[in-house]
Amino acid sequence: MQARKLRLRPRRLPLIIALLAPALSAADSFQSQLVAAALERTAHTVEYDGSYFAIEYPGGDVPAGKGVCTDVVIRAYRALGIDLQVAVHEDMILDFAAYPSKRIWGLSGTDTNIDHRRVPNLQVFFERNGKSFPVTRDPGNYLPGDLVTWMLPGNLPHIGIVADRRNTSGDRPLIVHNIGRGPRLEDILFAYEITGHYRYAPD
Repeated sequence: MQARKLRLRPRRLPLIIALLAPALSAADSFQSQLVAAALERTAHTVEYDGSYFAIEYPGGDVPAGKGVCTDVVIRAYRALGIDLQVAVHEDMILDFAAYPSKRIWGLSGTDTNIDHRRVPNLQVFFERNGKSFPVTRDPGNYLPGDLVTWMLPGNLPHIGIVADRRNTSGDRPLIVHNIGRGPRLEDILFAYEITGHYRYAPD
C-alpha cells in the first residue's frame, strides 16, 4: 500500500504555529538567560589559572577568583541550574570512547575534577547533546547564547558564549570569554580559527 502524503490545510497552520510557540519561546528565553548569566560573569575579577584542582562532585567549582575559558561557560550554565560537571561526566560514562580523553591526555577513565573544564570534551558533549552547526563566516548565523570554539595560536583550544550585543560597526556579535584577562565582552568572533558552533539548551 502506498503511503499517503500528509497535507496540511491552511486553516490548521495557525493552530500548529500556536502549539509550537511555547517551545520556541522557551528556547529563546533560555538563550536570553544564558547570555545574561554570561554577561554577569564579566563583573567578576578572575585570575586566569588552568591548574588542576580537586573539586567536589556534584556542584564542584575551582576557587571563585580563578578560572579559564571553560569556567565562564560552566559558571554561566550553573547560574541557570545546569551542572555541566555532572552532565559531561554522565555522558562520558555512557560512551567514554566518544571523548578525546585517551587520545589527547592518555586517560583511561573519567575525572570529575577536570573533564568538564576541557574544551575538546565540551565540544563532544555539545555535539552529542545539543545542536552543532556548520562553521561559517556569516555573523548572522551566530545567535545570542550560542557557543563557539576556536583554536588559538599554539594549538590552544578556546570557548566563549555569543552575546546579544554587537561591535561598534554593528556587523558582528560580541563574545563573552576569558582568554587570559578574566571574563570579558569582546569582538573576537572571527579573530581566530573557529572550530565549532553549538547550541545547548536542555529541555
